[in-house]
Amino acid sequence: MGIVNSGFGERRQSIDTRLPPGQTLAHDWPVLSVGPTPVVDENRWNFTIRTEDEVAHRWNWSELLEVGVEDIVTDIHCVTHWSKLDMTWRGVSLDRLFDGVETSCDFVMVSSAGGYTTNLPLEDLLDGQAWIATEAEGEPLTPEHGGPARLLVPHLYFWKSAKWVLGMEMMVADDPGFWEQNGYHLRGDPWREERYS
Repeated sequence: MGIVNSGFGERRQSIDTRLPPGQTLAHDWPVLSVGPTPVVDENRWNFTIRTEDEVAHRWNWSELLEVGVEDIVTDIHCVTHWSKLDMTWRGVSLDRLFDGVETSCDFVMVSSAGGYTTNLPLEDLLDGQAWIATEAEGEPLTPEHGGPARLLVPHLYFWKSAKWVLGMEMMVADDPGFWEQNGYHLRGDPWREERYS
């Protein structure tokens, strides 16, 4: 199934209407990371959603792919003012992974290899808005771009699309992650220029 993120419009729209305020068009894909690049072996990789009741839903690499991989075409927007349009991705919808997860929490803390964290409202991860991405531009994700798997939440600034993603923990309150503790906005909507708190 192919997915086109409707939040960023159709290809025939002009570039100006597709760029959020303060953004410029990038033709390459800049690499931005905090700290050294972890090398995560997909044979040892697993992803966990942990509920407030300490129930853990886990998938290893092959189990993740068996859930169902989708093709996605979407734009991405970095808080450092660049945007890349019509990127092609492959990944597993968070809707599928949260199917059967029982929670009353409204927020999640995402964790990654290397210790990176970022917070998100659960509603920003569901209804066809977010994926665990395994490929970009027709190739497996490289370690520099978060491989073997990264979160993809294209309607928010790209720091929310955590590289080297390993899990999510359900939270009652919107506690800040790494960048949010260091002055970034709790949500990060590029159309509202929610860059900093």
